[in-house]
Amino acid sequence: MAVVRCRAGRGVAPSCKGWPGRAVQALAGWLLLCGLALAAPPTLRVLAWPGYADADWVAEFEERHTAKVEVTVVGSDDVLRAKLADIQGPAFDVVAANTVEIATMLARNELVALNLADIPNAGRQLSRFRRDIAGIAREGRRYAVPYTYSEMGLIYDRQQLSEPPQSLSVLWDPRWRGRVLAFDGSSHGFSLAAMQLGLDPFRLAEGQFSQVARHLVRLRRNLLSFYALPEESVDLFRRHRVAVMHANYGQQQLKQLRDAGLDVGYVVPREGALAWLDCWAIPRRSTQAALAAKWINHMLEPRVSRELTRRQGLSNTLEEPEALDAGSLLGPIRWLESVEDESRRMRLWQRIVSGERPERF
Repeated sequence: MAVVRCRAGRGVAPSCKGWPGRAVQALAGWLLLCGLALAAPPTLRVLAWPGYADADWVAEFEERHTAKVEVTVVGSDDVLRAKLADIQGPAFDVVAANTVEIATMLARNELVALNLADIPNAGRQLSRFRRDIAGIAREGRRYAVPYTYSEMGLIYDRQQLSEPPQSLSVLWDPRWRGRVLAFDGSSHGFSLAAMQLGLDPFRLAEGQFSQVARHLVRLRRNLLSFYALPEESVDLFRRHRVAVMHANYGQQQLKQLRDAGLDVGYVVPREGALAWLDCWAIPRRSTQAALAAKWINHMLEPRVSRELTRRQGLSNTLEEPEALDAGSLLGPIRWLESVEDESRRMRLWQRIVSGERPERF
């Protein structure tokens, strides 16, 4: 082994025999970079819906786990899919998505199997959420953990509609033209129109696509606007004296509107309402899977789960929600299922919202 001897005189930088000065500087720089890398906290990239990752919950998690959290908020399943499909940008470490989207990702082998021992708060969930749920489990392994859920009912202005609307047809009623809101989402849009027409909302036959697309053009012509985020819908509802809205975010929007001082009612019409169950999952591209499991556990803490319900009006998975009263539940609630052709619905939806005429379908 070579012996390196260093010496220095007054006012003279140290020199080392057998070790050039540039090498010393390079080593010092390398050690500095290593130190900075070790000191830098890991970054957790979260993809979620509005209200799922509030700033105070994020700050608490960052402090507890000495980490940095970057939250990306989406307003539709179409946007969520696009974000996850973007392989040019940084990978997301944890995602909130409904069971249909989870099932699709699982079928493409895009999710990491969860070790529930790393998510002890999952053991606090109601028994129905601790059992294997279609779309989020495979071969005895869990790939997602339920977080929150809601039905997609109708919200109406009590000052304009003295009685709850009985049917989805209210959205097409010309009496309310320009005072109707609907969600901007391809799969849900086609399912909504199919339900109103008495068709299977998840399994359209070949000859039914044109019928449903034309019906959606008629809906578009009756609308004030499509919306994406719940806050956007509340602002539109208040500023434009909206009469009725198809509430994709369900009771979350109901709470926001009532908190804003509006006199609104809520109803599941006789055709029924779709309902979603959103779950946390870890994509296979995640570089922070262990930290992502800690995030899921954090979001399932009783205090955070109850606060989600208090702030957003959404049900949590740790306690039973307040049920819809009998006068507001006029039809069945149907959990979302995979649809017959997701990409076809999306292509047609883009043509519908862009303004194509019904005879073009």
